[in-house]
Amino acid sequence: MPRTLSCIVCLSLLLGWAVASAAQAQGHDLSAITEAWLAGPHGDYRAPSYTHWNAEGEVPPACAACHSETGFLDWLGADGTAALSVEHPATINTAIGCVSCHVGEAEALEDVPFPSGITLTGLGPSATCTACHQGRTHSGTVESAVEGLGPDTVAETLRFINVHYGVAAGVSAGDLVDTGYHYAGRSYAGRFTHVPSAGTCVACHEPHSGEVATEGCVACHQGVEDITAIRTRHADFDGDGRRDGGIRDEIAGLHAGLGDAIEAYARDVIGTPIVYAAGSFPYFFTDSDGDGTLSEAEAVFPNRYASWTPRLLRAAYNYQVVAKDAGAWVHNPAYALQLLHDSLVDLSDGVGIDTTRLVRP
Repeated sequence: MPRTLSCIVCLSLLLGWAVASAAQAQGHDLSAITEAWLAGPHGDYRAPSYTHWNAEGEVPPACAACHSETGFLDWLGADGTAALSVEHPATINTAIGCVSCHVGEAEALEDVPFPSGITLTGLGPSATCTACHQGRTHSGTVESAVEGLGPDTVAETLRFINVHYGVAAGVSAGDLVDTGYHYAGRSYAGRFTHVPSAGTCVACHEPHSGEVATEGCVACHQGVEDITAIRTRHADFDGDGRRDGGIRDEIAGLHAGLGDAIEAYARDVIGTPIVYAAGSFPYFFTDSDGDGTLSEAEAVFPNRYASWTPRLLRAAYNYQVVAKDAGAWVHNPAYALQLLHDSLVDLSDGVGIDTTRLVRP
């Protein structure tokens, strides 16, 4: 192990001991906290999030901040290096643990930069969550890729742009950080704010397990037994003629409609059918037999979709942004609806899609 890496590992262990001792001194139930952490995604050290680089033996600096505790300490500057950057590869199989969020540098963190170059300030207890749950791309990433190309021109230089995973902070901030693709001439919702008691990540999510505390939801949204039935906007956004479900249903309806529109555009305009696979990188593949489904033989990297036009890439990017934030209906429903709506409307300019019944928030 390189000396710099071994130093960070030792630092992590020492800080972990200090944090545990402090928590015990304050009367916290460490057993309960540990069990909750191990049951949640941050403590699952066997997950691909922490084991993807096992063959290489280290997590590269570009991925280290969010996929290894030693990498996050490096990003925080807790190892004595510059803050908000990673100087060294990180250790494999080291989950995001106690030290990651409870070291002094983490507790003092208030401002977090986003891929768009915009820095959100005054984040308080949401800062450490925001550091990793923001995605790796933004509207400008897509616009730079398609610059100078005709909207319906297939370009060999284009590749699918993946926003990454767990992008709740980017969706929550909306127009403030430009995580989704923003169509010219359209305005987009900014940060979605709940009531003050539900204004941070840890106000709604148990910080160690990540589970959502739903009691507060039903306390305010009375008469609702299932939180997925909650909605404060009552238009028929997806145009299906129904308004009796929660806002999640409206987002799901628009998302499904955009998926159908993407397939129709690829088939009828480009002439190369496309199919999406949520769990297979790079997610969009060529539908070789045109049957509308993805076989095991088709879901392989060499069969990745390669007939991109700017119009299709923009829509596919927004489709993925909403897909990778399963809680978008809580984090920022208006923003999610706007991204999907505008993508559908733009695709309708290239292929016959009826968007007249859709409503934009």
